[in-house]
Order: sequence, then C-alpha cells, then structure tokens
Amino acid sequence: MANDIPTADKKLSLLEAVNLAMHRAMSEDENVVVLGEDVGVNGGVFRATQGLRDAFGFKRVIDSPLAETMLGGLVVGMAAQGLKPVVEIQFMGFIYAAMEHLVSHASRMRNRTRGRLSCPMVMRSPMGAGIRAPEHHSESTEAMFAHVPGLRVVIPSSPARAYGLLLAAIDDPDPVIFLEPTRLYRMNPQTLVDDGKRLPLDTCFTLREGSDITLISWGASVHETLLAASALAEQGVSAEVIDVACVKPLDLDTLEASVRKTGRCVIVHEAPRSGGLGGDIAASLYERVFLDLQAPIQRVTAPDIPPPLYRLEQLYIPSVEDILHACDSALNFA
Repeated sequence: MANDIPTADKKLSLLEAVNLAMHRAMSEDENVVVLGEDVGVNGGVFRATQGLRDAFGFKRVIDSPLAETMLGGLVVGMAAQGLKPVVEIQFMGFIYAAMEHLVSHASRMRNRTRGRLSCPMVMRSPMGAGIRAPEHHSESTEAMFAHVPGLRVVIPSSPARAYGLLLAAIDDPDPVIFLEPTRLYRMNPQTLVDDGKRLPLDTCFTLREGSDITLISWGASVHETLLAASALAEQGVSAEVIDVACVKPLDLDTLEASVRKTGRCVIVHEAPRSGGLGGDIAASLYERVFLDLQAPIQRVTAPDIPPPLYRLEQLYIPSVEDILHACDSALNFA
C-alpha cells in the first residue's frame, strides 16, 4: 500500500473512506478499474483516488481526456464486457454530458438483453454547495437520476456509510450513481475498520431514535438535520432522524414505520423544491400513513434557483433554523 493511501488505524474523513473503499475493492477483484479526468497522476480533483495508481498501475487507474460524453459511453462498454469500472465525474454539473449513455444504455442493459448482459458500473461525482465553488460545481440534481428506471442512486452522509455503501455499489451488477456531498468530504472524521464490510443498499439508516417527530434527510443536509434534532432535544422534543442514503430504490417501509410512530414529519434536502425527491417521499407517505398523521408533512429545501456564488450560498443551503421552523409548524399544528 502506498504511503499516501489512508489506513484505518486513525479517524478518516468521508473522502478518505471513499479512497479506502476503492483500494479494498481493487485489491479484492482485478476486474475493478478506476478511470476519469486526472484520477491517476493527480489523484482526482479532490484527491479521492490518490495513491491508487501507485498501488495498481496505469492499466487499472486510467487518466482520461476531458470528455464526459466519451466517459459515459466507455464505461457502459467496459461494464457490459465483464469489467467493473468506477468512473469519476469531477463535479455534478459536468455529469449531464454522460446522461445519454446513462439513460439510454446503462439503465436498460439488463432489460434490453433480457438478462444476457448487465452493466456493473459505478459513476462517482461530488455534489452540492458549501465549498465556495461556481454554480456548475455546486448542484444537487439527484432527482434526475432517481427518475430513470434501472439506475440506483446512493448518497452517503458519513465516512462509515461512504465506505460500506461504495463497496456494495461496486459489487452491484447494475449501474449505480454514487454522489458524494462535497462539504462533508472533510467534516466529522470517524474511526473505520478496513474490514470490507458492505452496507445494504436500498436501506434507510435510523441515526437517532425519537417519538415526537420524524426528520428525513440525505447527503449533506443530514448534518444540519442532526443539529436540529439536538436543538429539539434541548426543548424536550424527541426527534427521530433517518438518513435515506439510497434515494432510488427508496426504503419506504422504514420511513412509513417511523412516521406512523411519530405522527409528524419534516423532509430536508439541498436540491431545489420543485420536482425534488422530498415531494415524492411526502406523496408516498400520504398514501401509506395519512390517517396516522397529526400534521401536514413539511419540506425544507433549497429555492428554485441555480446555486448562487459563495457570498449567498449559506442562504441557499437549508439551515438548522429553517428545519426548526418547519418542525415548529408540525409540532404546533392545530
């Protein structure tokens, strides 16, 4: 192992956990290859792939041209022929050039060939605002991918979940969009054991038990949601916090059980409100638990505008105060 590859005898950031998972997967399976712009020599724009080329060589860690359309088509072909490509798109705002291949080919491979071929690829991309980057570097458009049948969409919110979910995504025989919240990359390190343990996909994680209100979130907004739950606890309110983690397919059973128990629900996400997954989750919960609700479901989201420049991005990102205001509306509904 190269000296600059993180080990698990110290606390690791989400970014280092992603690196550790790729190192583990490549060590276990020679068909796993990593490719993308600057992933080899430079270790990726955020250094998520740092040290992988030293450990596995240039044939398995491949620097590509600056051509996302080409990358999208290339990994579909590689996956269909037996490799397990893990491709990095530098920022989520650059992923749209690969959409044709994801929507028209990767997502349909198993269905189109009646199971003869599958597409075991992972497309990784940073997502979200909060690091003072330009607008095309700060987007949260996960709902676009969740709308496509055949694509799995995973968004970790901690180092431990990033490690276990990425390993599971690489194992998956079908395409996975793996979105990594940039402002969580170096926030809240955790001690990890590099044991290769996979976390289940398509499963929500209950981060905090509660009885008065359910707070549902994913990605970077889990951070503010947990802070809001702590603030509510100081007021004597018991909030249950659920990290959706895999937004497609969605674990509605876990969400239903929680909201049926608490009777109140607030959904928090950084993506814009219109067409956001919060609306879909709310509609599904209304179908399942309408008679158990004690208040309308509240949504806390970004506004329907492009991510602003950094002077205003803290006003754009849902805040702890925004979440508490929505909780107050749910808790005091008459």
